[in-house]
Amino acid sequence: MTRTLPPGLTATAVVAASSANLGPGFDSMGLAVSLYDEIVVESTDSGLLVEVEGEGAGQVPLDASHLVVRAIERGLRETGVVAPGLIVRCRNDIPHSRGLGSSAAAVVGGLAVANGLAAQCGSTVMTSDQLVQVSSEFEGHPDNAAAAVLGGAVVSWTEADTGRPRYAAAPIRLHPDINVFVAVPQVRSSTAETRVLLPDQVSHTDARFNLSRAALLVVALTERPDLLMVATEDVLHQPQRAPAMPASAEYLAVLRRSGVPAVLSGAGPAVLALTTESELPASVLEHGGENGFAVARMSVGEGVRWSSGVAARP
Repeated sequence: MTRTLPPGLTATAVVAASSANLGPGFDSMGLAVSLYDEIVVESTDSGLLVEVEGEGAGQVPLDASHLVVRAIERGLRETGVVAPGLIVRCRNDIPHSRGLGSSAAAVVGGLAVANGLAAQCGSTVMTSDQLVQVSSEFEGHPDNAAAAVLGGAVVSWTEADTGRPRYAAAPIRLHPDINVFVAVPQVRSSTAETRVLLPDQVSHTDARFNLSRAALLVVALTERPDLLMVATEDVLHQPQRAPAMPASAEYLAVLRRSGVPAVLSGAGPAVLALTTESELPASVLEHGGENGFAVARMSVGEGVRWSSGVAARP
């Protein structure tokens, strides 16, 4: 049975940024980090009003094509709800087109806030597994989406199914000694533009190399952080993307030459460092500042949270 939302209902969702791949875990591993977007939605009699503050303000569409709006509409369909009108307010801290999962956050947040609306009219809300499934369908792979839904570090995968791929993920417990640093440049990059740089086929040698490193990465992240340097080696996507983002490739090399396990964050151009040290070397910070990178220590991000009504940000 389809339910129609009455006017005046509000719901809120808070969703974290995420870093995908983590080096060798291409399209399968992700980590939520402590940058958050907040979405506040109110049901109305008719129409659509979209407001954006912070990242993306003045740059993203303010109509039904907005990614958050599309995700809300999909979430309402999944929960059997119709909204005659909506006011959607987005308050964004996650940088756009930097490799920190802003698109996944928009989708996951939109679906989650739809849960908050649906819960108020007696509809069954989406579970975490369903949120992973539906949000992953927007991008075709679940690494960023799963990290945004579940929080922390995740391993995700795709299963072929009749007519509809099945997306799933499992959390892994990050070792408490691991510290997370994110270096965000001013320049932007598109995942679609950098993905075309990747070859359609790879050699058995390269595949074997990355399989061993991805397996080792799970061990390093959970039990043996002393193995992070070797575990974050990759030959399948980072070298191929380097020409499109030379400053990020150089900063990645500077970090690793300084003994800091580091990777491109997703498709870049942000760079992620995972280290047991509490601070990065001064020379590394200096290089970042001189080349337009804002470097910050972050905590591990929490899973998406939604509520009926307006809630405070973390």
